[in-house]
Amino acid sequence: MKALYVAWQDPETRRWHTVGRLSRNADGYRFAYTQGANASPRFAYLGRMRDKGRVYYSDNLFPLFTNRLLDSSRPEYPDYLDWMGVDGAADKMELLARSGGQRGTDKLCVYPEVEPDEQGEMQLYFFSHGLRYLSNVEQAAVGRLQPGEVLRLTPDDDNAHDRFALRLETAEPMRVGYCPRYLNQDLRQIQQQTPIRLTVEKINPDAPLQFHLLCKAVFTLPKGFGLYATDEHRLMVQEAMAA
Repeated sequence: MKALYVAWQDPETRRWHTVGRLSRNADGYRFAYTQGANASPRFAYLGRMRDKGRVYYSDNLFPLFTNRLLDSSRPEYPDYLDWMGVDGAADKMELLARSGGQRGTDKLCVYPEVEPDEQGEMQLYFFSHGLRYLSNVEQAAVGRLQPGEVLRLTPDDDNAHDRFALRLETAEPMRVGYCPRYLNQDLRQIQQQTPIRLTVEKINPDAPLQFHLLCKAVFTLPKGFGLYATDEHRLMVQEAMAA
């Protein structure tokens, strides 16, 4: 995992904005703000990185992101890796990409800058969101899911909080959560042009609710479509593109 984007939720509009990009190379880590950091007057800065026009460098992962991972000394750390579907060889960037890096104390999350594999396919992992809003029947359906089971992304056009909302549904259909908001708009556009193969990657019934259902989306980008081509993804300082 070479790069992650940072998304921030506006507390008034509830809309997610991509506000920064974290990258890693042989020299260490870099962080730079993206144009999305100017999309809301309510967004200030992240951590101690107060200057939006600067590229930040560090030999080690910035504390803002380290604090979003479970400490490896914790007794539940092996379970944490298992919930993510990774082993002990997974690095911090990969763990951030899988977990989303969300905490209850703020409105931030991270998501990966996915690159195509040797077959030209994009593989995107994410946890189902909104499980606490499901009915008892729907939550029971989540518990019956099996790895490899096919799911589908269904537009939820009547959603009052997100006009791009996508429900995660089984074949019946039965709602088993929602796609993360910061992925909705792009996945909607992709699905209109090419199929997205969505399956259950892992079920973790004993994990905290946000880690119950890990999904895997596989797709080929439509010709001419840029997954990270919106203005909000554009870096404010182009020097950071070398990261």
